[in-house]
Amino acid sequence: MRRHFVRKFVVVLALFFAAIVGLSALIGGLVFRGHEHRGPFIPIGIVLVVLAIILIARAGRGFASPVAEVMEAADRVAAGDYETRVQERGPREVQRLSRAFNEMAERLGTNETRRRQLLADVTHELRTPLSVIQANLEALIDGLYPIDDAHLRPVLDETKVMARLLDDLQTLSTAEAGVLTLHREPTDPRQLIDTAVHAFTAQAEEAGVRLETRGGDSLPEIDVDRLRIGEVLSNLLSNALRHTPAGGGIVVEAQSTEDRVEFSISDTGTGITQEHLPHVFDRFSRSPDSPGAGLGLTIAKTLVEAHGGRIRAESGPAGTSFVFTLRVRAKD
Repeated sequence: MRRHFVRKFVVVLALFFAAIVGLSALIGGLVFRGHEHRGPFIPIGIVLVVLAIILIARAGRGFASPVAEVMEAADRVAAGDYETRVQERGPREVQRLSRAFNEMAERLGTNETRRRQLLADVTHELRTPLSVIQANLEALIDGLYPIDDAHLRPVLDETKVMARLLDDLQTLSTAEAGVLTLHREPTDPRQLIDTAVHAFTAQAEEAGVRLETRGGDSLPEIDVDRLRIGEVLSNLLSNALRHTPAGGGIVVEAQSTEDRVEFSISDTGTGITQEHLPHVFDRFSRSPDSPGAGLGLTIAKTLVEAHGGRIRAESGPAGTSFVFTLRVRAKD
């Protein structure tokens, strides 16, 4: 296909300039008819035009060949070969085209890898609750277990686990597709913190973990979806409580930095290894002792970025901090 495209491109150019040569010869013959110097002009003009044709054809081939290579590579990508790449050569514009094609192919390959990994992870996460539900129901049907609250409760709990997993996946998919609806409104950052901390106070006391807030009361308002940012704080607090032993502490803080409000949730837990730290926001990434599905931090990152904010994780030998920033509400 590439050779055919190049050949056709060159032939068209040759035919086009051949027509120009013929027209030039005709006009020259008419103009210099009867003139004593007409002889040298026509051959010289023809030679110059032929040389121009050769040079332009070579230039056209240098342009057409890399374009045809991109076309051929596009067919391979369309057939599912996402490892296809093209060499960046030719004129500057064609190099930009090749570079854009390579970037597109790389993104498609990355997305395909993530899709397969997500499918495998979801299958793995759903298998455990489904197994528990199936085993308990079969035992109830066979009469091995009495039909009472003690044996029906695990079935209900596992259905809740599955429902939460599906809700989390739906949130991720809508946010990453750019169709997540955010109901923004002017919000006091301190109110968001107080609401989130109040929801986890009883759980922290039961676990023997000290939970406190810091930060000024005169923070600028932010324009956010209260429920979604509340979900971010809840996920981060829940994660901190899971990894903070009894006697430890968690500090939730907010402070103003230029045109942003910075939230931080810091704990005195076991910390995150430097090897695992870059992957804490990946789907289904979790420590071996974590009971969650590994989506809480991913959702937190997705929701913060949907608001135009940024989030990062910091960890040392003991203790971890999650910090995210949101823009201050623009003044009218």
